[in-house]
Amino acid sequence: MKKTEWPIRWDLLLRYRLIEIIALWEGRLTTNHICHSFGIGRQQASKDINTYLREVAPGNLVYDRHLKGYVPASDFSPSVTQGHASEYLELVCRHQSLSQTVENLDIELPNSQMLRHPLPLARPEVVRPLIAACRQGRQLKAVYLSMDNPQPEQCLLEPHTLICSDRGWHVRAWCHNQQNFRDFLVSHFRAPISLLPERASHSQLQDQHWNRTVTVIFQPNPRLNSHQRALIADDYHMRNERLELSVRAALMPHLLRQMGLGHENSDPLAQPLALVSDEATQALSGQSPQAAACL
Repeated sequence: MKKTEWPIRWDLLLRYRLIEIIALWEGRLTTNHICHSFGIGRQQASKDINTYLREVAPGNLVYDRHLKGYVPASDFSPSVTQGHASEYLELVCRHQSLSQTVENLDIELPNSQMLRHPLPLARPEVVRPLIAACRQGRQLKAVYLSMDNPQPEQCLLEPHTLICSDRGWHVRAWCHNQQNFRDFLVSHFRAPISLLPERASHSQLQDQHWNRTVTVIFQPNPRLNSHQRALIADDYHMRNERLELSVRAALMPHLLRQMGLGHENSDPLAQPLALVSDEATQALSGQSPQAAACL
């Protein structure tokens, strides 16, 4: 991906990203895509495409008179996106969500259905003070319910980062009760949360587990047959049946759960990936207590 070094207005950046995503993944871009998605006129949409080709990514698109639209050039190179399929899927998902909220939303996208599983509830009155504490570097008092303790716990926390995983929203915070950095599931907080005037004495810089990066290595489950292992390796674009991911040590348990490795499963088809790296195996077995989420 080419790096665009000059500043771009936020609204223009969103339109340029749409141009790249639609052109790359659908193979044909028209002004209608931009008009319908952003509620702008055809003249402005045409101007956006021309500006993109002139100032952002010259030569990335070619006009096809037969298709009556722009197609990716043979040497197309993403400039304001990463060229990942997830970007297109997120676009479809976002427009589907809008269509469920706003009637008669005219957006030109293919028939699709995004399956969303329910996430733990994150209440605005809980999230707002957490965001404020992270941004302003302040302490807060909160009531927290964990799976290990039926009694509500009064916590004095110093949050520094919100985390979104397949299990919902978490917040990474210094816990004065436990005297360490921990993950807290946002849905387990109970309002009201008191944002305190005191400044936090522990920041992201002191969170060693957060700042340490580890390499997690996956392979196809050895219990699969050769055809199945080859198929899984191709699914994940593995090299020599190895997939290496760099992740913050504090986020490793979240990653392992999302990859389907949070529990034992006797069926290799239900758990097609296996761990290779010792660090990940240690975190998965619970031998690294600081990596564990406070749930």
